[in-house]
Amino acid sequence: MDLNGNRKSPSLFSSFMYAAAGILTSIKQERNMRIHVLSSVFVILISFYFSITKMEWIIVLIAIGGMFAFELMNSAIERVVDLASPKFHLLAKQAKDLAAGAVFVYAILSVIIGVMIYFPYVSKLFR
Repeated sequence: MDLNGNRKSPSLFSSFMYAAAGILTSIKQERNMRIHVLSSVFVILISFYFSITKMEWIIVLIAIGGMFAFELMNSAIERVVDLASPKFHLLAKQAKDLAAGAVFVYAILSVIIGVMIYFPYVSKLFR
């Protein structure tokens, strides 16, 4: 707190550390985040193998980053809902289901993107 009783903003470095802690917490505690990390490593490896174009890299990285962001937001929403409503409540369930639905929609979109980018490369292997 400053002299006027206002809350001080954390330093830029502290903000980055809090964000990193959130990402690490998600990887340690969320099975789906670990699946996304493993899938991303696989996708990055095959991207190097197939030497995808710069534009394809951009699209792949946006898909991966978006997936991580959606999963982090979903986990945050689940925790806030659990904190605010420890007992079952229909609206709490709906909030969690809606957040999970957003992750699912983006995951489907990411798979479609992956098929569109990698199918030509994979099919070339079998010709």
